Amino acid sequence: MTRVALTLGPLFFHWPAEKLRNFYFRIADEAPVDRVHVGEVVCGKRMPFSDPVWPEIIERLERGGKQVVLSTLAAPATVRERKAIAELCIDERLAEINDITALPARSGKPFVTGPFLNVYNETTARFLARHGATSICPPVELSLETVGTIASACPEIEFELFAFGRLPLALSGRCYHARLHGLHKDSCQFTCEQDPDGLAVDTLDDQSFLAINGVQTLSAEVHAALFEPTTLIRHGIRRLRLSPHDCDMVEVARTYRSVLDGAQDPESARFVLSCLELPGRLVDGYARGEAGSRPAVSA
Repeated sequence: MTRVALTLGPLFFHWPAEKLRNFYFRIADEAPVDRVHVGEVVCGKRMPFSDPVWPEIIERLERGGKQVVLSTLAAPATVRERKAIAELCIDERLAEINDITALPARSGKPFVTGPFLNVYNETTARFLARHGATSICPPVELSLETVGTIASACPEIEFELFAFGRLPLALSGRCYHARLHGLHKDSCQFTCEQDPDGLAVDTLDDQSFLAINGVQTLSAEVHAALFEPTTLIRHGIRRLRLSPHDCDMVEVARTYRSVLDGAQDPESARFVLSCLELPGRLVDGYARGEAGSRPAVSA
């Protein structure tokens, strides 16, 4: 049977350099993931804090047998940010494009796409494939059935399902964290660092609604799509993407790997995940073609 691979996607949150180093060193040594994305995708202002430690992290990950992917910003807003994307795109390592304006900078070299690109149909997927895309992670609101339909028309592309984490829903030109603290975006004081999994936003009825992460809006709940490997393969899924959070991501990766290897069923795996210190309850509605906030159920 075809093996479904595991990917650790890019970190959305603003963590201190030492925490980044410790996190990825452990991933390199212990996590059963095949591919690891590194780099800032949400806010270019954070890059001076993380850029100095990425070379050391990359070296450790590659020494640990992981394929490293260089992720790029999803909403570049300045000349400096566009220049940073161009510099990453000329690297010989695989790059992740999260904004279509980065496509020319990659110059036909192989690349992967993240869920920020609007890949909603077969025509878009084929367009990206012609320009060098080898792997596509479609937008998170697409169901498994819909992704399967696109994948069936593009067998040359490896499709990746966003399978774990707070769902990345939108990016804004404004910084929610700065506004919350009475600050302007240009002088935000990096208050987003205070919330390593983002900050939950409740409705007036005290129901979890969304989460904010600087300029990013995410789901308050934690998406956990767990399917039997035969179901994934039947729908053309060759990879699952796990989004880093401030919990035991090694255990998360081990749990997903056990399901993919047939050593554990989705229901028991979901129970294991629910016992971790997650920032929200488990949901999987989008993957099943329902409202994204629907509680996770056995697949």
